[in-house]
Amino acid sequence: MNELVNDLLKQLNCETVFTIYPFGIKIPVAESVVVTWIIMAVMVLASIILTKNLKVEKPGKAQVFLESAISWMYHFFEESLGKNGKRYIPYMITIMLYIGVANLIGLFGFKSPTKDLNVTAALALMSIVLIEYAGIHQKGVKKWVKGFAEPIAIIAPINVLEIFIRPLSLCMRLFGNVLGSFVIMELLKLVVPLFVPIIFSLYFDIFDGLIQAYVFVFLTSLFIKEAIETE
Repeated sequence: MNELVNDLLKQLNCETVFTIYPFGIKIPVAESVVVTWIIMAVMVLASIILTKNLKVEKPGKAQVFLESAISWMYHFFEESLGKNGKRYIPYMITIMLYIGVANLIGLFGFKSPTKDLNVTAALALMSIVLIEYAGIHQKGVKKWVKGFAEPIAIIAPINVLEIFIRPLSLCMRLFGNVLGSFVIMELLKLVVPLFVPIIFSLYFDIFDGLIQAYVFVFLTSLFIKEAIETE
């Protein structure tokens, strides 16, 4: 059990890989940031490779698969966001791919960035800023402010409080589920034979990681749709 506690503390601990000194300011660079840079580099490189030599006529199997996947994601978010939210689809696809890869990267020996509360908080903050921006862009500042007093003015403080509750909910849901999966897997390794944790690993390390990416972007898209509704 002490070993489990030590492993859990290690997962929660945001280790510094190296330190940079821009303009004489000491800035420690955490492991989650370095792994995120690796994920970004892989995603950019994959985008360049997969979009190279695209054909209009007689596309190859890889191109057909890529176009089908992108088309599915585009239509999924188009239904979730509505016709007024199409401009936010590229962001939603990017975030879903990042979280999906971040949750799966532990299979390759890296520490998942989503086990760092700072990362999940940053993702949630980005999403809530986009949600409020979408509402302002669609309705205008005056209508956006008046929306906090709907359906009646007395609940305006609760509507304002939602601005802070939503990112906290998104952050803690993603962080808690990813960390919870780690704890369950470590407990299984302690009490059952080897082949059982391997079977459960297929769920917690792969399926559950992808589900958490889906849930995060699905909730964000619903919040955006709610923010840009004009009626």
